[in-house]
Amino acid sequence: MGAIEEVLNFITSGSIAGLPPLAVMIITFVIGVIVGYVARKVLKFAIIAAIIIVVVSYFGFFGLSLGALKTAAETYGPMVIQYGTLLIGVLPIGLGFIVGLIIGFIFS
Repeated sequence: MGAIEEVLNFITSGSIAGLPPLAVMIITFVIGVIVGYVARKVLKFAIIAAIIIVVVSYFGFFGLSLGALKTAAETYGPMVIQYGTLLIGVLPIGLGFIVGLIIGFIFS
């Protein structure tokens, strides 16, 4: 029970950047819900764009090669991972963000 009491004590006392921890947890949760909602909407457009690109490349109007995709992944992959870890590290309560992201993605 000691760990649970410590967590409850942290939530009810102190401050993070001048805000109570409960407010910061709510803010990160709301940000997660918004990002999850936007991610789902963007994913729909990304799927449609991918289908259009495959059809256009099939008919020869656009060249699509695995070598170019591998080069792009090697170039931009580490950068995406770095910014992702920075985003999770900056958010003080990352679990609230992740839960909000899942809820926003599922219920949009």
